[in-house]
Amino acid sequence: MRAFALSLLLAASLKGCVAYEYEHEFWLRVDGSGTVNVTGRPALWGAFKGLGDPRDPAAHATREQARALFERSGLSVRRVTLTERQGQPYLFVSADFDDVNKLGGTPAFPDLTIGLRREGEHLVLEGDWVRPGATGDPGPEHHEGLMAVRFHLPSRVYAHKNAFEGVERGNITSWRQGVASALGGGKLEFGATLDSRSILGTTATLFAVTIGLGVSILAFFLWWAWRKGRREAAAGRGV
Repeated sequence: MRAFALSLLLAASLKGCVAYEYEHEFWLRVDGSGTVNVTGRPALWGAFKGLGDPRDPAAHATREQARALFERSGLSVRRVTLTERQGQPYLFVSADFDDVNKLGGTPAFPDLTIGLRREGEHLVLEGDWVRPGATGDPGPEHHEGLMAVRFHLPSRVYAHKNAFEGVERGNITSWRQGVASALGGGKLEFGATLDSRSILGTTATLFAVTIGLGVSILAFFLWWAWRKGRREAAAGRGV
């Protein structure tokens, strides 16, 4: 508990500079499709997704295993990399999906429940993250730091379920907890209510309307000037 409190204090002081030990990051569209990036220590991939052995460094999750896991779950894999941060390895996967409602409970997302539904003019996003059952503990050296589920939402956000920093710049909402809490079975609940019209679509519509209005006004003045010129020419011939 003390380690978790210190982690949250550090996160609050760093704001947007937080580095997570395990993270799901979604770019969501209003039709339910999008892209997800999953980043984490290989040992935590084992503890949270059952990929590899979290207790044996020689049997940690590999890039090939991660790619196969996501493809088996129906996602189109963009990129899989293994990087280092402060001497620690991190496995990263980026993949596209057609329907966010189909992700939860798949082999790639045994730790995630997620749904997006329409309610009138709004979309309601809700779900939770929790460590699945029969996975081993990676050891105390992997209990430090934070994990998170984050969303880049496509439209105006009307409400959210206790997002850590509310609606951040870029229409981002984040939920986080300590890795130790997550390994102990802590559930991370998330949710938001947003507009069913995307910001991009609304902006494009307003831009088109503005251009159309401008063209109409210009056409009116050209027509008015032409009519005025004809009347003046006719008056001159009459004189």
